[in-house]
Parts: sequence; C-alpha cells; structure tokens
Amino acid sequence: MIRVLVADDQALVRGSFRVLVDTAPDLTAVGEAATGAEAVEVAGREKPDVVLMNIRMPGMDGIEATRRITSEATTAGVRVLILTTFDIDAYVFAALHAGASGFLLKDTRPADLLTAIRVIAAGDALLAPGVTRRLIEEFTRHPEAGALPSPSLAETTEREQEVLTLVGLGLSNTEIATHLHVSLSTAKTHIGRLLMKLGARDRAQLVIAAYDAGLVRPATTADPHRTHAD
Repeated sequence: MIRVLVADDQALVRGSFRVLVDTAPDLTAVGEAATGAEAVEVAGREKPDVVLMNIRMPGMDGIEATRRITSEATTAGVRVLILTTFDIDAYVFAALHAGASGFLLKDTRPADLLTAIRVIAAGDALLAPGVTRRLIEEFTRHPEAGALPSPSLAETTEREQEVLTLVGLGLSNTEIATHLHVSLSTAKTHIGRLLMKLGARDRAQLVIAAYDAGLVRPATTADPHRTHAD
C-alpha cells in the first residue's frame, strides 16, 4: 500500500486529492497539511511514501518543506511530488534542487495523478521530456534558482556524459537509445550508473546535474534531431 500525504493551503484541494487517493485500491491518504511546517511535522510522524506538495503556502513554503523532509535522516526516503500551475512556477527548479522527485500540473487528469504517485513511489522521477525542456528554459531566466557548485564528472565516462547531456535536453530513455544507436537496456544501464556516480536520487536530479555541469546550455535546449511532432 502506497501511503500519501497531501500538503496544500486550500482545504478544498486537499480534500479532493485525499478522496481521489483513497479511491485507488493500492493507495491510502495518511494525512493532510495546510502549511509547509505542518507538512514537515506530519511527514516526520507518518513517514509517507509520497508527499503531494504545493509550493505556495503560508509561512514555510513547499520548497523549504521539501528540503527539510528530504534532508532529515528519518524522512530521507520520503518522495516529494510538487504540485504546480499550468505555467511553470519560477520556484520549481529550486524545489527539485531541494530534493523533489518531480512535479505535475494541478489540472492533470485524476487517473494521471494516481499514476504519478505510483511512479514517484517506485523511485522514478516524474519529469516528462517536454516539461524538462520548459524547466530548462525557466532556469535560464532565473539562474539564481540553481546556483549550486557544479557536480564533478571525473568518475564518468565520455559516453555517460553524452547520455547525461541527452537527459538534460529532455530525451526519454527510448529517444536516448535511438540517438546513440544502442539498445534500450543499454541506455537504462548508463542512466543507472550516472545516478550512482553522481549520487542523484532520480532523473530530475540528473537534469539539474547536466545543467550545473555545463553540459546543457541555453543554446542547446532545442534538439535539432527532434521534429515538431515530438
């Protein structure tokens, strides 16, 4: 059973998400939080698998709450799924730096929300290729949001750095395999090694690492090999 905590300052939103979560046979809502501080408190007490975290909340916001939840030893295994509006929030990149495993839009379909929770709980990152490209574009307008020391790539191979670049550009595993003319399993192996070598929690942090290491720059966010239909 996947245990979910809902954190949002709007009672109607919290209630709606909680009811939706409880309709799924493999999910259960273990609590609600109206503020970031409350989210940290409830997460520490209930140890949920996934926190649905709104960004803008009174007092402590969702970014700081995410940072505290993912950095505390007792809740380090809790995964955070950021909730945002249609236009990417300027703080989403900072939230991913804080340890969030991904984000989704508040107007997402109910079935997709439930799928997103399962994806995050399984240890994967919810960061669709198209959303990744928009995230990078947002970062170029707000570079201070990602101002952290560049990760060391000393332990990575040239091929792994090439894969990391493609992840940063927003390509999926299948697209990476096609681009490099390798099998899908090989592409997944490269990504797994990158996660281990860079100490990244998930794909979302690989995107950040690619950008912080300078492998992805504003001029390279558009992949010339993609078509408009992608």
